[in-house]
Amino acid sequence: MRVAIAGGTGFIGSALTEALLKRNDEVTIISRSNAKEPSERSGVTRITWTQLEAAPALLEGMDAIVNLTGESINQRWTAAAKQRVMDSRTTAAARISKLLLALESKPPLVINASGISAYGISATEVFDEFSPVKVTDFLSEVVQRWEQAADAIPAERLVKLRVGVVLDKKAGAFPLMALPYRLFGGGKIGSGKQWLSWIHLEDMIRLILFIIDNDQIRGPVNGSSPDPVTNEVFGRAIGKAMGRPHWFPIPALLMRFLFGEMSTLLLDGQRALPRKALDHGFTFRFPTVDSAMNDLVGRG
Repeated sequence: MRVAIAGGTGFIGSALTEALLKRNDEVTIISRSNAKEPSERSGVTRITWTQLEAAPALLEGMDAIVNLTGESINQRWTAAAKQRVMDSRTTAAARISKLLLALESKPPLVINASGISAYGISATEVFDEFSPVKVTDFLSEVVQRWEQAADAIPAERLVKLRVGVVLDKKAGAFPLMALPYRLFGGGKIGSGKQWLSWIHLEDMIRLILFIIDNDQIRGPVNGSSPDPVTNEVFGRAIGKAMGRPHWFPIPALLMRFLFGEMSTLLLDGQRALPRKALDHGFTFRFPTVDSAMNDLVGRG
């Protein structure tokens, strides 16, 4: 298959590129620069947004486009940063929509990344892909506008992949989440009752490939494990896998002081289930938080 990835040099994009190449698919990476990475393998073509705008036909004949473009939310949320987060997502979706309108042979599938924050913040509700989208905070507003921009993409099959917290040993947020436990200072954050909808990076990539290969899947898809847990349970699972104590609570007030509005990433959450993936027969390699922790930080 021929797959184009916008944001293909990022955390998820790099892993997806590697997985596609392993099964002999052709990968085109869309980025701001087409500078080749020193370790880049054959089978990868790089094009820039500027080149595509001048020659949309470069996407002719693609089997799928995966849009993972977006400014990192892991930064202090100043007004300027929040605008960059919003604009980077809506602009990329709008660009893809415009490019596809110019093509004669359009890719039948577009997977547009989105977020579990689509459902808003809740300590009590359980969400799946059939739950309504709610705007309760900045992130849920970002997701709403992101998906609205994606809805204009003229694809035969549009998948809005609502990504949870993606866990990996070396990249993403998890190494920082595990650090206090390595230093024997791990514990709950705030009340510890806030929900965390997570997914192992390996399952995230497997799910994207599953979507590419299964033409029955469309619309919203929750990219999260079937075992969302509270912050308290998540922390205890890290401690158990590492053989470290879970005993040092971090007050919510301190987190708000240190991180400002961005502290919502640690103090708030939502309990989302991957109903659509499960209904279509997807099996998780790491279905529980304990299985994920044993792989990520286990001593065995």
